[in-house]
Amino acid sequence: MYTNVNPPGGDTKMNTTLHRLKIARGHLDKVIDMVTKNAYCIDVVHQSIAVQSALKKIDELILENHLKTCVADSIKKGEANDAIKEVMEVLKKK
Repeated sequence: MYTNVNPPGGDTKMNTTLHRLKIARGHLDKVIDMVTKNAYCIDVVHQSIAVQSALKKIDELILENHLKTCVADSIKKGEANDAIKEVMEVLKKK
């Protein structure tokens, strides 16, 4: 199985993933700044929710890419059970 987010030919997916990660980092930096400046708690929570939402979308993007590439490749190689087990372990952690 592939072990990275960027399988062969996946430059666009990697760029999208990196872009979203940078957005999430920006939201997180904002949360840190707000806490440092003793901002209103509800405003901090709203910003924290934005971070969590961004990370969830990143997880979905990476998982979709994994299913379309790595899992599909594993199925072709007759390793479907291993691929399914791996995905299920990740989903159980959510």
